[in-house]
Amino acid sequence: MNRDQLLSRLDREDKVWDVVVIGGGATGLGCAVDAAARGYEVALFEREDFAKCTSSRSTKLVHGGVRYLQKLEVDLVREALHERGLMKQNAPHLVKDQAFVISNYSHWDNFLYFCGLLCYDILSFGFGYGRSRFISAKKVLEYLPTSEKKGLKGGVVYHDGQFDDSRMAVNLAQTAVEQGAVVANYTAVEKVLHDEQGKVCGVVARDLMSDKSYTVKAKAVINAAGIFVDEVMQMDKPDMPKMVVPSQGVHLVLDMKFLQSDYAIMVPKTSDGRVLFAVPWHDKVVVGTTDIQRPVAESEPKPLDEEIDFILSTAGLYMSPAPTRKDIVSVFAGQRPLAAPKQEGKSSKEVSRSHKVIVSDHDLITITGGKWTSYRRMAEDTIDKAIALGKIAKRKCVTRKLKVHGWRPNPNLADHMYVYGSDEPTIRQMIKENGALGERLSEKYGYTVAEVLWAVRNEMAQTVEDVLARRVRILFVDAREALKAARRVAEVMAEEMGKDEAWVVAQVEAFEKVAGNYIVG
Repeated sequence: MNRDQLLSRLDREDKVWDVVVIGGGATGLGCAVDAAARGYEVALFEREDFAKCTSSRSTKLVHGGVRYLQKLEVDLVREALHERGLMKQNAPHLVKDQAFVISNYSHWDNFLYFCGLLCYDILSFGFGYGRSRFISAKKVLEYLPTSEKKGLKGGVVYHDGQFDDSRMAVNLAQTAVEQGAVVANYTAVEKVLHDEQGKVCGVVARDLMSDKSYTVKAKAVINAAGIFVDEVMQMDKPDMPKMVVPSQGVHLVLDMKFLQSDYAIMVPKTSDGRVLFAVPWHDKVVVGTTDIQRPVAESEPKPLDEEIDFILSTAGLYMSPAPTRKDIVSVFAGQRPLAAPKQEGKSSKEVSRSHKVIVSDHDLITITGGKWTSYRRMAEDTIDKAIALGKIAKRKCVTRKLKVHGWRPNPNLADHMYVYGSDEPTIRQMIKENGALGERLSEKYGYTVAEVLWAVRNEMAQTVEDVLARRVRILFVDAREALKAARRVAEVMAEEMGKDEAWVVAQVEAFEKVAGNYIVG
């Protein structure tokens, strides 16, 4: 993906694109892939980096939603389970099977969760990752050696998917480009255009790197701005009321000694009615999440002390020894866009997570809600809505069987480079041809200089944060090590991009400011 070459395709102001997508998270990228794969001319604009906000800060799960089954939202679960199967089929280099153990401390819970998870298996309709089964207390301790032994009555094993979220986003951007789309990060939509009839007919977008503005005319404009959809809707109609409320979720990253297993922990009901997961990910354990409504949407939200304390105290009930604040190697917060509650005081656990496609009086198409697992279906529904409105010619969706860039079956999960899929051999060849590119960014982890160059040349990385947070995952895996690597990454990027020492210093300072949010003092 060459950013400059892609942006040069926007220079023709007389050109009318079929679809313009605003937002480069999971949903927006999914819309770009879907539309481009159908043969439409597509341009996507993201004002920060791809997956900068919500889409890089998930629990790293591809799931049907066990908690939604508890609430009898059967259709939502069935749809997500189907999409879970398609994600693994279309991106096997990023999506893998993950077995979970629910440890039970009463015989009734053993019966209840086993029956519920059998229903979960049935709803997967042939897209299952593995069958659920009851296990004895002895087996629970064998699978999860750190479990609390006192009062343990057994457990249930079930299967869902696990993936790398921001790597999936990068691969979707590459897939969209391969299908003919223009996608650009750090390009902010500043105005929504209207024709003589008052209908949406395009956007004005500004490249934040060059400060150049583009007037981009389009038959259909899709608002997939996640937690910021209200801002775009108000560009279309200034008096538009808020449609979403941001709900914050925090995750802690711990050393594997707190799990000592390939199995994940699922706590179906915490003290305040939430679900808690502890999931193996890149040789660490991701533990979360919280669910707290926030007053305003933030692209870099900060974890609250109460959220960190809640996760630690709950995890301590299921891990022995119990983790403490000093054991946290990284903490990250993200905000989900939930449909705004109709009643004041309604908790975020009660606000709908099903996705919604909304059409304004001026025909701006907004897609909101949902979750990573359903990104493909959300995109299909959104493009179908543009067709139904008569904005673009009718063409059939083809993404059910469309391989995502990097598609490669049976990756070697023992090596961190598995996330590159079919690109991995090319990166290894770079190191083979120039041994200096094998230099490690950190003494503790295997990420290399070659991966920094690859991120700049092929994955549109523009900043040190892009590399350390969303191309390689050091910031999420070990925030302090990411800080140590920042200067070297900036130097490598500066040489490749033709930047000076002042750029290096500014990048390191900017990264240090962001990374501070990932460290618990």
